[in-house]
Amino acid sequence: LLIPIGTLRGYFVVSAEPAVHTLKKQVEEISNGSVSQKSIGLALSIGVGVSVAIAMLRILTGMPILPILIVGYVISLVISFFVPPIYTGIAFDSGGVASGPMATTFILPFAIGACESVGGNVLTDAFGIVAMIAMTPLIAIQVMGLAGEIKRKKELALAKQEFLSLEDDMIYYEEVA
Repeated sequence: LLIPIGTLRGYFVVSAEPAVHTLKKQVEEISNGSVSQKSIGLALSIGVGVSVAIAMLRILTGMPILPILIVGYVISLVISFFVPPIYTGIAFDSGGVASGPMATTFILPFAIGACESVGGNVLTDAFGIVAMIAMTPLIAIQVMGLAGEIKRKKELALAKQEFLSLEDDMIYYEEVA
């Protein structure tokens, strides 16, 4: 029960973060609507929900945080080579925004309480949840950008194929006296 409740808590806490609302508006303005507020909000909520789920799994199993963070940031850096630069910028900004005051106020005490209730060590098991909350939006936003880039390339290839399949017609105009 701890993992699904933590996931839901992370999902909804980030959507209540005031800085996230500001980020969503600015991103939509800067991108001329190509990146919508709804898509940014959904990606951030999913990213934070996943990070809290991983944190709850860590609390239950005692997994170390360092390998999770290293793998997460490596994935984020690798994806950044395949997405448009705007998504990389948005992703790194969103990591800082998502780990703001709402996350630390509502999720960190939740993790500490969960750790205390299952008999874990607060310093080793609950430590690092804010770092994971800052990491997962990087991946989520860039995956969203990667999916958009793949879709754009498929549409471009389809348009190119349609253009090449058109027959050439010549139209002659006669002068009428």
